[in-house]
Amino acid sequence: MEFPENEKKSLNFIESIIEEDLQNHKNEGRVHLRFPPEPNGYLHIGHAKSICLNFGLAEDYNGLCNLRFDDTNPEKEDIEYVDSIKEDIQWLGFIWDKSPYYASDYFEQLYKWAEMLIEQGKAYVDEQPQELISQQRGVPTRPGTESPYRNRPITESLDLFRRMRAGEFKNGQMILRAKIDMSSPNMHMRDPIMYRILHQEHHRTGNDWCIYPMYDYAHGQSDYIEGITHSVCTLEFEIHRPLYDWFLDQITDSTYRPRQIEFARLNLSYTVMSKRKLLELVQKGLVNGWDDPRMPTISGLRRRGYTPESLRNFAERIGVAKRDNVIDMGVLEFAVREHLNKITDRVMAVLDPLKVIITNYPEGKTENMMLVDNPENPDSASHEVPFSREIYIEQDDFLEDAPKKFFRLAPDREVRLKGAYIIKCEDFKKDENGRITEIYCTYDPESKSGEAGSQRKVKGTLHWVSAPHAIDAEVRLYDRLFVDEDPAGHKETDFKEFINPDSLKVIAKAKLEPWLQKAMAGDKFQFQRLGYFCADKSSNSGHLIFNRTVGLRDNWAKSNA
Repeated sequence: MEFPENEKKSLNFIESIIEEDLQNHKNEGRVHLRFPPEPNGYLHIGHAKSICLNFGLAEDYNGLCNLRFDDTNPEKEDIEYVDSIKEDIQWLGFIWDKSPYYASDYFEQLYKWAEMLIEQGKAYVDEQPQELISQQRGVPTRPGTESPYRNRPITESLDLFRRMRAGEFKNGQMILRAKIDMSSPNMHMRDPIMYRILHQEHHRTGNDWCIYPMYDYAHGQSDYIEGITHSVCTLEFEIHRPLYDWFLDQITDSTYRPRQIEFARLNLSYTVMSKRKLLELVQKGLVNGWDDPRMPTISGLRRRGYTPESLRNFAERIGVAKRDNVIDMGVLEFAVREHLNKITDRVMAVLDPLKVIITNYPEGKTENMMLVDNPENPDSASHEVPFSREIYIEQDDFLEDAPKKFFRLAPDREVRLKGAYIIKCEDFKKDENGRITEIYCTYDPESKSGEAGSQRKVKGTLHWVSAPHAIDAEVRLYDRLFVDEDPAGHKETDFKEFINPDSLKVIAKAKLEPWLQKAMAGDKFQFQRLGYFCADKSSNSGHLIFNRTVGLRDNWAKSNA
């Protein structure tokens, strides 16, 4: 987002912290951030906000930003997710420092630190079942119950931990816990689990390990190893911060220290942000994969036709807050519409064709009308659109019994065809079901756009496509996936009950102007009067497919008012 030269953008609270640290020359005056996704799903619009924040801060302060995969749970992780995450970040326009980092790169160091904590009497091996350990933790208002293994001899815990690594025990048979404070009001400080046994092949380390560190243990230490100065995360980790700091207290031996800072995650209306819920939609076939254009995933938004610039502008516009709030989907759609309006060429497409025969236009004649590609661009080029005796217009652009304020085509009424002539309806034909099948019009030869006679005014202007020159295309009309603002917020109702039955409508044979024949996957256009559309990734010259990105205006707000 751009600001006037004389108007300085006010700092958000994270920028204020960074600037104070720089003034105090903390961490040698370095600014080093990281984006630390878990490779257990595709990134969504909420992650896009975090990406823009972390990489954006690094750019603003001439710092660095790492991409680090927190790959500590091989049961849910996959190289497919790693690849998709890298692709998403690059598409958004950001470059991470050096090669991607992985928490698994630090497994040996994390293990050594765990042994050190055992030797210092600050960690122990527990053999109780998980259900009992959970019960012993109690509730925040009263102390928990200490494990009977909490004070087992250091040598015994160390021996068992090494045997855990060697693979002598089954999954769940033993865990390593930090010895902190079972009476702490913060439940995360009540002897949290550091390691669990998991005989599961890892996507990078294979079967080298059968014990894996917990996220809370691995995260802060990974920050420390990489020299991270500001560990920016979402608000749900605020209560984890004392544990983050406690683990760092046990290993730091220098003045350098990463600092965890929490901000409000992005909550967007009419969608869900839970990876678990998004995975459920995919696995149950309620959407067509992670990159379904109805999904809030970055890959889904990209396929739908969203631009990286629009997502970055959206992230800038909504800002960074300390309290959770819900951003209306319309704000995101506005950002997309605003950018597409600047960059897209205007083209003609008819989604529900109704044939118009211009009876006084010469048979066999074709004219090429010149239409400006993008009126928003003063340097825009133009392209030719063929015009002939038979054209298509939209079915709903004609009414047999039109009200007075209906400014489209009706019996004995005139409209202008975009970039062409004024026509007047003289007659029409219906089929046996009463549906209008053809309209018969006359045209005014002196009313051609751009010529002297074009000064004659009529109130309505319609888009159209020449019938003999039209190309067929499949058009997918995507809408919001849910009809409820907060589909996951109803405790007694499954979020899937709020899926919008009209979130996808497929038009098998829309009629498009021939210029679109060479459209490549990812190309974006404004279909005149209809909205913004993007050629789907599976689109090709033999079978054109266009996805609706967003309408020309926010019709959803009006229809749901």
